[in-house]
Amino acid sequence: MNRRQFLQTAPAAAAACATGCATLGSSRSLRVLTYNLHHGEGTDGRVDLERIAQVIRASQADVVALQEVDVNTQRTGRVDQAAEYLRLTGLHGQFGRAIDLQGGAYGQMILCRWPLKEFAVQRLPNPSKREQRIATTALITPPGRTPFRFINMHLDATGEDGDRWLQAGRLQDLFANDLTPAIMAGDFNDLPESRVMTRMLSLWADASADAPQPTNPAAQPKVRIDFVLVRPPGAWRVKHSEVIADAVASDHRPLLVELSARR
Repeated sequence: MNRRQFLQTAPAAAAACATGCATLGSSRSLRVLTYNLHHGEGTDGRVDLERIAQVIRASQADVVALQEVDVNTQRTGRVDQAAEYLRLTGLHGQFGRAIDLQGGAYGQMILCRWPLKEFAVQRLPNPSKREQRIATTALITPPGRTPFRFINMHLDATGEDGDRWLQAGRLQDLFANDLTPAIMAGDFNDLPESRVMTRMLSLWADASADAPQPTNPAAQPKVRIDFVLVRPPGAWRVKHSEVIADAVASDHRPLLVELSARR
């Protein structure tokens, strides 16, 4: 089965809304963005949430997976970054806590043009007792379109892949038998040819495989560790994918994938 046989999507939306009120455009495409934010700190050492939000708004993404979001931590000035991203983008969304940090929380966030349903935080295996990793999940139902499940995840970042291997296995167990069309996006912290990604791609298709581009480090990207994956077979078709050429706002570059409904 080739990748183009593996793809489909639900809905579509117009350009990014600055008011928080989501409207369905005439296009049938779905724009998916994944972005590791480095708690809002850019390669210039500045924490600038408006700069991050401008990248998101300009992408016209319908659904966004954000990793490394701070909420009320000391290092980022006790700002509720999750609330700020909602305000600055005008999108719906929810934050999932991975760990307590400096009097606040650190984790992941899903932003979406439409309200999220069945939002949940799934803790991933952490046998080495390093930073706890999670997946945040939600059911998304764009008006008049087929519901899909969206999964935002961030795997272990250490050189040894034992924890990542178990985390990937847990993700497979969670969603392998789910008949709902699904999109998984995030920072996998591993290369396309790694055993971890080989494991993931046994059940998922890599939506940017036809035009792969490195995403990290932001200043001069050399490796591709951020992915958008889709399933099941025949569910999605990729129209376009690109790594957005922003070298300053974070230590990763964001990956944007445009999917379309397969009739």
